[in-house]
Amino acid sequence: MEIEGYQFPDDLYYHKEHFWAKVEGDVVTVGTTDFAQKLAGDIVFVELPSIGKAVEQGKPCGSLESGKWVGRIYAPVSGKVGSSNEELEDSPELINESPYQKGWMFKMSPSNLQEDLKNLMKADALGDFIKSEVERVKKTKE
Repeated sequence: MEIEGYQFPDDLYYHKEHFWAKVEGDVVTVGTTDFAQKLAGDIVFVELPSIGKAVEQGKPCGSLESGKWVGRIYAPVSGKVGSSNEELEDSPELINESPYQKGWMFKMSPSNLQEDLKNLMKADALGDFIKSEVERVKKTKE
């Protein structure tokens, strides 16, 4: 689905901090949205949570850096990190090139998935939120 010129695949869940969660059985893959990567600019460094780390929904668990910005990675669901995208260490630009495929960040085992999903949005519910975020960003640049 396209909203305000940004892509949001229909099969993902979205957190208000602009991270997505893809649920595949008992594994959740996490990444950042097209909106966030375009706003950040060229990603030059990623610090991902370590394997085995317990993460909590809505809490920071890593960081992203572009030439002009440093931001936090927020966990869209709670659980334990099972693996991370090691390709991002040498090629963080994959986040810009392919935020929903090659630019995924980490995979995790969720601890309270059904409850956590209630706090996330599907693509069809993102319209007003993304429009308000676009307006917010425009105002900060004025």
